[in-house]
Amino acid sequence: MTTQRIRDFLATRRPDGPCLVVDLDVVRDNFQAFRHAMPDSAIYYAVKANPAPEVLKLLAGLGSNFDCASVAEIEMALDAGATAARISFGNTIKKERDVARAHALGVSLFAVDSHEEVEKISRAAPGARVFCRVLTDGEGAEWPLSRKFGCVPQMAVDVLVYAHQLGLQSYGVSFHVGSQMTKVDAWDSALADAKRVFVSLAKQGIHLQMVNMGGGFPTKYLRDVPSAEAYGKSIYQALRTHFGNQIPQTIIEPGRGMVGNAGVIKAEVVLISKKSDNDDARWVFLDIGKFGGLAETMDEAIRYPIRTEHDGDEMEPCVIAGPTCDSADVLYEKKLYPLPISLSIGDEVLIEGTGAYTTTYSAVAFNGFEPLKAYVI
Repeated sequence: MTTQRIRDFLATRRPDGPCLVVDLDVVRDNFQAFRHAMPDSAIYYAVKANPAPEVLKLLAGLGSNFDCASVAEIEMALDAGATAARISFGNTIKKERDVARAHALGVSLFAVDSHEEVEKISRAAPGARVFCRVLTDGEGAEWPLSRKFGCVPQMAVDVLVYAHQLGLQSYGVSFHVGSQMTKVDAWDSALADAKRVFVSLAKQGIHLQMVNMGGGFPTKYLRDVPSAEAYGKSIYQALRTHFGNQIPQTIIEPGRGMVGNAGVIKAEVVLISKKSDNDDARWVFLDIGKFGGLAETMDEAIRYPIRTEHDGDEMEPCVIAGPTCDSADVLYEKKLYPLPISLSIGDEVLIEGTGAYTTTYSAVAFNGFEPLKAYVI
């Protein structure tokens, strides 16, 4: 997963401290794979995964649309060359003044999951298109997103009826099966719920046009994951099963699946120690941890591949921790991580699959450690 271009960059530039290097060639390949796998679905890149201007500019040039969570992300997408018509304000939790600002910038597609959010949009973006997010169970996702966003299908019906009554265009429904979803059939039950919402609203004279099928497409960490093509086939079959010959417009929102495998973090071993003479596991402290960009190791949900110059030597299970003075800054302890016995203080390691959700989680210099530097090549 570490491309030769990344290896060459690290060898010649020798950047100091931990850093992320993103290979745009991999992002381009991922975009083309999604386009090939789901040619009838519009791609809305989830900007939050990695908002590097170079990534956004590349995707805008390839014809991508953008799923944005804030006004700042909307402005980033516009700066990268996208038009407002290619932007969705996909966060269901928005300040009314942010809705007004997005509307003034030309954005006309907004996510909702409550009557209260509909009221804000009716005031700040009259006549806009809205889609309502439906809860899913997130089973099979390594990073579930089920409780905070969305509402039950019957409430989605009521919310979209209310939006219609307030002069908005009730445009569709959305769901998110959970990030790093490794089950290709996870979209089936969510599409069944979406169809029920379509039918209920049609009975009331409101004809929805779009299903936003969210993200969830995985990147390869320690285990292989299905291809974009495998997801595309399964999703298309589910659409045919539930919508027959009347398949609506569809949107997908890849984030991790678009940029995750395009990035590698270079880090350094700061300390290797034990807590007692008879401790079974060494503690390996890196110069990057939860607060430096590896927040998704929370609850050890995401287990990144870690490569060293000693790979191939005898391995032993280790605890891996970050450098900060916070006891929560431990990456892997419940399930120990195998590393070479020959690994030494000062050695560099490569943490693969880190192109998504790393720099965006490292915006504050906690403990004085600089936010994660990033290079895009």
